[in-house]
Amino acid sequence: MAFSDLRAARLATRLAFFVAGFGLACWAPLVPFAKQRLGVDDATLGLLLLSLGVGSVASMLAAGLLSARYGSKPVVIVSGIALGLLLPPLTIAATPATLAVALFVFGAALGSLDVAVNIQAIEVERLSERTLMSGFHAQFSIGGFAGSGAMTALLAFDVAPLPGTLACSALALVAMIVTAPRLLAGKPAQSGPLLVLPHGAVMLLAALAAIMFLVEGAMLDWGALLLTGSGRLPTAQAGLGYIMFSIAMTTGRLVGDAVVARIGDRATLLWGSAITIAGFIVLLAVPSLVAAMAGFALIGLGASNLVPVLFRRAGAQTAMPVGLAVAAVTTAGYSGVLLGPAGIGFVAAATSLSAAFWMLAALLVIVLASAPFVATEKG
Repeated sequence: MAFSDLRAARLATRLAFFVAGFGLACWAPLVPFAKQRLGVDDATLGLLLLSLGVGSVASMLAAGLLSARYGSKPVVIVSGIALGLLLPPLTIAATPATLAVALFVFGAALGSLDVAVNIQAIEVERLSERTLMSGFHAQFSIGGFAGSGAMTALLAFDVAPLPGTLACSALALVAMIVTAPRLLAGKPAQSGPLLVLPHGAVMLLAALAAIMFLVEGAMLDWGALLLTGSGRLPTAQAGLGYIMFSIAMTTGRLVGDAVVARIGDRATLLWGSAITIAGFIVLLAVPSLVAAMAGFALIGLGASNLVPVLFRRAGAQTAMPVGLAVAAVTTAGYSGVLLGPAGIGFVAAATSLSAAFWMLAALLVIVLASAPFVATEKG
């Protein structure tokens, strides 16, 4: 393939990752508004968030099959455009039932885009013959920062949620218009089914990916409520925590390839998980706004390169074919980010939201302890 076509495909893949992060993060500052508008408790909100997760996981299975048959390009285009169009309805749903439907369809678009763009990224990376995955995932983080920042700024300037989401939706659609003609049109090189249940070493990788994506989901869906519930920020500014998290994660991923090349996968997992645990301790144990912002930043920085390392180890393992292993880890990871926050809602209802976040810190200890088994060599 021509160099110019491959360069255009890399740009398109980065933009598609950006749209996925942007669309998802635009929802984060809207969560407290949705809770207030509907007058629901944490348990009911958890069920509503579960609707988003169910829609995402259901669509992931279909997206994998469609990408295997027709290639990932049409799936990326359709799901990316749908994601932009479905953001505004989240702000006008007047009952829990209508919001559940809106979140289900929104989640279906997001899940399809997540799977298809990762398949596109694997093919672009293979043809480029260079490491690109961390940079692609950095664009998801940049999109998260941009989406949360844009929506938070609009809300802070007293722009109502509906016109705010219309503006953000327009930006996402423009990005998809640029993306569409530049994506690779071929089918993935891997034959056979794209989504399988993990086994062997891949099962551990999938479980760790689920934990790490659960942490990201918690920051997205519950971080703002943690700040407002503790009285550290008003509702209109509660998205600042996720902005700090996104900035730190983006920075970590942009320099991640150089860091991992220097210290290796094992040390990256060990230090990354330790820094993330420290971030939770600072966030939850020190009752000040400065500590909260520092905690969000440490969590984002520590977690930034853990998922890319897990994907790389999935490519290095021999228990399953590489393509199938990557698909399994992807599905498990995104199930964690989309389904896990609903479980946090149930834990918060039974105990407290702070206790639910302490549970996340405990799960990260599993990642820390697993590092020697996941990565036994440098690089």
